[in-house]
Amino acid sequence: MMQYATIERIVSQALRLRRRPVAVTFMDTPPAGLSAFVGTEPSSCSFWRLAADGQTFYTVPQDHLNCPIGSYTHNVPLPAERAHELEQTLALMTGIGYVKMEEVPGIPRLPRTPGVIVYAPLGETPGEPDVVLIAGRPGNVMLLYEAGVRAGVEVQPALMGRPTCMALPAALAQGLTMSLGCVGNRVYTDLPEDELYVAIRGKDLVRIADQMGTIQKANATLSDYHRDRRSDLATQ
Repeated sequence: MMQYATIERIVSQALRLRRRPVAVTFMDTPPAGLSAFVGTEPSSCSFWRLAADGQTFYTVPQDHLNCPIGSYTHNVPLPAERAHELEQTLALMTGIGYVKMEEVPGIPRLPRTPGVIVYAPLGETPGEPDVVLIAGRPGNVMLLYEAGVRAGVEVQPALMGRPTCMALPAALAQGLTMSLGCVGNRVYTDLPEDELYVAIRGKDLVRIADQMGTIQKANATLSDYHRDRRSDLATQ
């Protein structure tokens, strides 16, 4: 089987990625020898930024309490003394017209609370990830979508919006998921305005990577084909 370091190299080169793909694994207990996250972060997606920068670590549910929305999507219950924070955040978002309260029940969530969550650059993941997050420019990450279709894995046809963290449970449940990246995520992760996310189930990753070469060549051939047609047929 293809190694994750090899997959990261293939994907990063094919898509001309500016940041490393992130492997996310939901576990009951920490892997042996892996360090726990130390410190605080304002959101669950903040850990994506740390992993993309090269850090490998695990978090516990308490590390995710600073973001009521992230706690919700990760199925991490807020303690009684902080339960009001979710209502306050939703009140702010609905009050300014960002979301409607009736949208909340439809937000995907993890099916159960994880004991720990492992974050790592893809090539350094200590085990098979549940979800891999890839951030890139639309014209490049489109190749992942096409490779997924060719590989026969489940692919969501629709783009997802806010909150971005719901892409994790959505990918687990429904397959390859493309997310536009909400304003909060872009602030917390430094995601540029010209990039979006693709979330891929770990079990689908090898099949998709196997098809990247074919899809790359096909796109290069079609690019030449369409350029020739434009040159021949466009009058303006």
